[in-house]
Parts: sequence; C-alpha cells; structure tokens
Amino acid sequence: MASSVENETNEMPPLWLSLGEQLNALLSASRAVAAEMAASFDADLQPAAYHIIQWLYAFGPAQASHVADALAMDRSATSRLVRQLKQAGIVESRPDPADKRGVLLSLTDQGSNKMRAAIKHKGEVFRRRLDGWSEADLRLFTALLRRFNTGMAD
Repeated sequence: MASSVENETNEMPPLWLSLGEQLNALLSASRAVAAEMAASFDADLQPAAYHIIQWLYAFGPAQASHVADALAMDRSATSRLVRQLKQAGIVESRPDPADKRGVLLSLTDQGSNKMRAAIKHKGEVFRRRLDGWSEADLRLFTALLRRFNTGMAD
C-alpha cells in the first residue's frame, strides 16, 4: 500500500517536482554557505550563530528576544548562541538606554570586520555560479526571484 506522501508525489506534475528539486537544491546550497560562513568566524560556531551575526549586521543593536523572534529561533537557543558569540569576541552586550532592565546585543569591531569579509566571500561564491550568464538572464533571474520571494503574481 502506497503512503499518502507517495500518492501526492505521483500526482504532482513533473514540472512541479522539478521545481521542488531545484528549490531544495537552492536551500541546501544556502545552508552549506551559512555553515561555511559560520566556520569562518569560529570553527566551533553552529550555522545558526551566523544568522544572528547577519541579523545584527543588517539591523544593528537589539535585545536578544527581538533577534530570536526575528529569526524564529528558540530564545534559550539564541541565548546559548549569543554566549558563544560573546566568548568568541564577535558580539557584545550593553545596557539598553530605552529599557534599563534590558540588554542590547551588537557586533564588536571584530565581528563587523569578519562579517564584511564573509559578505565579500559569499558574493564571490555567487559570482562564480553566475559567471557567463548574460545580462538579460541575470535580470530575468533577479525579477523571478523577487517575484517568488514577495509572493506577488504578475
């Protein structure tokens, strides 16, 4: 007897299956790059710690609870990762001037410098994958990704 997952897969059109495979490949490649970037900060860092670093770099100082919510991470896991990032000298904390009971997390100078290097490296990885693409293909790919990521129809 076939499972319901097998039945659903057998009923999917080949184009949808192919799209799913490519999206899975993209997500896997993204996870691999995140793991590589985390290791570039500290060999012992988990990839999830890199997401915290990215978020702080992009959005600036914030309370740990806000970072956890923004990344859809468990607060206790976020606290554990932040502790590791502090020990590695990548993240620091200071009192929140808006809430004396709260603490703001931010990247240290070392953390910011390493993040800039990671962004450069990540850009080189993507540039290599897109090397040889025409400008028209790049524009189309960008437009389609934007459309997919925003959930917009046409």
